[in-house]
Amino acid sequence: MTDQIALPFQWPADEDERDFIISDANRVAVKHLEHWALWPVMASVLTGPRKSGRSLLGRIFATKSGGRFIDNGEEQDETRLFHAWNEAQADRKPLLIAADLPPAKWRIKLPDLRSRLLASPHVAIEEPDMGLMAALVEKLLHARGLVAPPEVVRYVVPRIERSYIGVGRIVDALDESALARRKAVSLKVAREALATIGVTDDTYRLL
Repeated sequence: MTDQIALPFQWPADEDERDFIISDANRVAVKHLEHWALWPVMASVLTGPRKSGRSLLGRIFATKSGGRFIDNGEEQDETRLFHAWNEAQADRKPLLIAADLPPAKWRIKLPDLRSRLLASPHVAIEEPDMGLMAALVEKLLHARGLVAPPEVVRYVVPRIERSYIGVGRIVDALDESALARRKAVSLKVAREALATIGVTDDTYRLL
């Protein structure tokens, strides 16, 4: 189930952030960020696959809450994270840290930082469901000036990898195929695009 809506954050609108698509894959995370005032500590960790919208969600959260967002948390300087966490508690302004994995799986050298991060709530964006994948294909093609007929979306979505990267790959392939043929996105273009990423109807039947 997906919604293209502006909930309490009132998602900003620009060329990259016109709509944040809420679905079952990210609904729990969005709800957690909406209610940041109820967090047991003024910090949370958000995990999710690359290209899942976690960075966009983090930036929106920081803007709307007046807090701070740090991306790729497991790659950041530990002292910086330690001070950011402490400052969030002192200032009562929320800190959101995004990462690939939850803190329990990080290699943290500072014991005090580890204990603080483990005490912070963790929410995750999951891999996309079929509805979200369809909505993303439509949105990303629209951003490139292409219209995705419903039958094309219904055709490609079940045949691609169930991931945000998979969505990006098929959108790139559809764009390239349509450009090469100088035609609109059609089922024929979609078949060619799938073939370029190694998927044919025979392959699909074996999945």
